[in-house]
Amino acid sequence: MQAPLTPLEFASRARRLYSQREAVVDGKRRFTYNEFFDRCNRWSAVLQQLGVVPGDRVACIAPNTHALLASFYSVPQIGAVIVPVNYRLSADDFRYIIEHSGATVVCADGDFLDSIDRVRAQLSGARHFVAFDGSKPGWLSYEESLAAALPATDLAPIKEDDLLSINYTSGTTARPKGVMLTHRSIYLNILGRLAHTHMTSAERYLWTLPMFHVNGWAFVWTITAVGGTHVCLRKPEPNAIFELLRQEDVTLFCAAPTVLIGIANAPDDVRRIAPRGVRVLTAGAPPAAATIQRIEGELGWSVTHVYGLTEVSPIVTICEPRPEDDGLDVQATAKLKARQGVECIAAGEVRVFDDAGREVVHDGQTLGEIVMRGHAVMAGYYNDPAATAEAFRDGWFHSGDAAVIHPDGYLEIRDRWKDVIISGGENISSVEVEGILIQHPSVQEVAVVGMTHEKWGETPHAFVVLCTGANGEADLLRRFCREHLAHFKIPTEFHFVAELPKTATGKVQKHILRGGRSNLAAQ
Repeated sequence: MQAPLTPLEFASRARRLYSQREAVVDGKRRFTYNEFFDRCNRWSAVLQQLGVVPGDRVACIAPNTHALLASFYSVPQIGAVIVPVNYRLSADDFRYIIEHSGATVVCADGDFLDSIDRVRAQLSGARHFVAFDGSKPGWLSYEESLAAALPATDLAPIKEDDLLSINYTSGTTARPKGVMLTHRSIYLNILGRLAHTHMTSAERYLWTLPMFHVNGWAFVWTITAVGGTHVCLRKPEPNAIFELLRQEDVTLFCAAPTVLIGIANAPDDVRRIAPRGVRVLTAGAPPAAATIQRIEGELGWSVTHVYGLTEVSPIVTICEPRPEDDGLDVQATAKLKARQGVECIAAGEVRVFDDAGREVVHDGQTLGEIVMRGHAVMAGYYNDPAATAEAFRDGWFHSGDAAVIHPDGYLEIRDRWKDVIISGGENISSVEVEGILIQHPSVQEVAVVGMTHEKWGETPHAFVVLCTGANGEADLLRRFCREHLAHFKIPTEFHFVAELPKTATGKVQKHILRGGRSNLAAQ
């Protein structure tokens, strides 16, 4: 007998096995699994009363709250499609995503009601607007609606190839694209993660990663699958992170490297309260080995690097440790952990191809593009056949990430293809140069881009955020680079900036840096 593969199975299992265990902590509010899923079923009933039918899209704009978490169950279990929206975007971005996705219901946290109202007249397809918290004329109250509803019992039959979510990419240089993910692809992606990352019902997971970011890397369902506890956090500020780690006995969280940098550079009195033994998964950009070394060495945490994209559900590789590496020192171990690793079980195939479509030599030097096919790969970009055709070529999804494969089979990203610097005919990895500079004690963050050079075509330029109290001396950093890099890889210029321009998911916007100081000033 076959049953459809869907992460909604994890909800029914958790309710059967862990009904009285604490499921969700959100500030002063706490819910057992029985209470949480009762609320989920009531929210499903409200959506049905609003006319939501299978295939309809429901847009949700909120930070990491219990209401948003519930929507990842309430929306798909009635056959509808959740569209989690990056709440850090502008009102015009909200308008575009809501319109492009065809959402008929818009749900928003109280902080964003005004932004939606500014573009509400331009939302032709949205019929209902729900305030997760707060109140305003023209908005239904989420809590009042739940209180008045009976739990839904008429749930839609799910086919595993049905869409579960449409997740919009960050759109750094163009309009964001809607990635279509199915119940099957997400379910198998979660199983692969559970095979590599040991979790139990004792897990207490801190929501530092935005739930809107590819469904919180699917952890909105993964933690429920093991009966763990979701600890919500609206803003991933270092002080709040350390406080909740201690108060809630947190065991695990996910974070982009930019969040890890903030944690590593938090004041001593803040880091002093950190419990030891916390496990961290990091992805989103190649983390610096120096950052990993500092977090593991000073805080006593364990950092595991994973890799993926929105288009692949999202995690497809993991830098899992090998016993033969146990004797390495801390620095060597951190360098290995900064690699992207090997393909996950159930992720499908992950390869690195050259321009001719052949797999590159496993020498740790030959660059190629990461390509993927199999269970995790998206169904396509919503309502964008041209972008879908461009992404899928010769039976493979093309990531746009430039990488090498080491002799042990471990993959390591060297850059985005568009960010590889070609200077005098030599390929320079901006990630490699950044990885050296971040080791300097004065450097808190750094981004390296190629900029036009009359003789060499282009050369590396470094944009540096200094640690508190450090002085910016270009010659000092240049000498440091000479000790670790080939001469042609040393940045021509060092620009000291207060902060780096980033997308709402923490990725550095290198196209802005290439525009130079005037472009930075405009930010």
